[in-house]
Amino acid sequence: MLTFWGSRQTFCDGLTRRGFLRIGAFGAGLTLAEMLRLRAAAGASTSRPKSAIMIYLPGGPSHMDMYDLKPDAPAEFRGEFKPIQTNVPGVQICEHFPLQAKMWDKLACVRSIVSVGEHSDTLVMTGYSDRDNRTAGHPSFGAVVSKLRNKADVSTPAFISLRGMTRGTEPGYLGIAHRPFTPNGPGLRDLQLSKGITEERLGERKDLLAGFDDVQRDIDASGSMKGLDAFSARAFDMVTTGEVRNALDLNKEDKKTRARYKGVEQFLTARRLVEAGAGCVTLAIGGWDTHGNNFKSLAKQLPMVDRGIANLIQDLHDRGLDKDVVTVMWGEFGRTPRINKNAGRDHWPQVMSALIAGGGLRMGQAVGSSTARGERPRERPCTVPQVLSTLYHALGIDPSQTFANGSGRPMYILDDRAPLTELL
Repeated sequence: MLTFWGSRQTFCDGLTRRGFLRIGAFGAGLTLAEMLRLRAAAGASTSRPKSAIMIYLPGGPSHMDMYDLKPDAPAEFRGEFKPIQTNVPGVQICEHFPLQAKMWDKLACVRSIVSVGEHSDTLVMTGYSDRDNRTAGHPSFGAVVSKLRNKADVSTPAFISLRGMTRGTEPGYLGIAHRPFTPNGPGLRDLQLSKGITEERLGERKDLLAGFDDVQRDIDASGSMKGLDAFSARAFDMVTTGEVRNALDLNKEDKKTRARYKGVEQFLTARRLVEAGAGCVTLAIGGWDTHGNNFKSLAKQLPMVDRGIANLIQDLHDRGLDKDVVTVMWGEFGRTPRINKNAGRDHWPQVMSALIAGGGLRMGQAVGSSTARGERPRERPCTVPQVLSTLYHALGIDPSQTFANGSGRPMYILDDRAPLTELL
């Protein structure tokens, strides 16, 4: 087994975390097969199943400076940014979000989420804290989608991560077959024919690998190699049919579209992947651990995110996909309401916000509220798992469904699974 490490992301605790991608003994040529194997038991899907785009803002974005501004609070709380009115009466957001403000009837936010104090994506991707998940191994949202929706005759992976692999994207007890496909690094090269390799020669290699598989299957007492031929064929089909490769090639878009997404190309890639049939796509925009110079940093970050979200959501509407694709954008926790001596905000799990769009959910609203200084929920307190439950409902997935863990014990997808009825 080989491990390829992705880009670094440094947080205030001094630890550097990087995404990773593991591949098997036959090298990058079998990466897709390794992810696809053992999916024969996956459930059937509809002709146009719903999809999810999960946008993660690592580091903990400031709720006070994005969707929950407090203009009437003292200066040491309210900060430098001013609220602006959206096109929905009574809902205001940050002045650096003018594009979202103009289309708020297509968006919604939750302003009263209680989180935990962990620099990890585990909670927002699985519904369980990183501490709990180290032993329980609950699957990520995308892994659940993969388990329930992937079909052996579909070449597009059900779960794709544009940010590599992290602890939060792991499939846990669902097994490695439901790890995300990661098109960066070696993953992207899997979708390209190497120089001088024709489809005929690729087929010969496929037959050769099948011979190796026969040998390995004979000595595999666990039976984990069963069905590998079929999924290896799917891996090769993904190379030759080119559906995912075409989705990842942004040159297929016209110049005007590429110009709209310049600097936020991940949003365009995500849109193209759900159009190609992906069930869940995750991406990340870093730089939110703003213990110092919070406002200087966000003055650069927020307009970029505003443009990415506005283009993505409008494109989904223009293509008639707004009810078929649910989008969520959030981080692991909020930031301290009181500004510190370094013009920054520190960690604040007591309350945070999330942006939600599409999926047939009720848009044009702000669910819940925080206190006058943004210190804790005032109305409609809720948890991260309850937000995830709402997203599962949007995809037609019952979060009370159970899967057997490694010990054979039935485990609910979510234990805390009361959805936000205001969005349903």
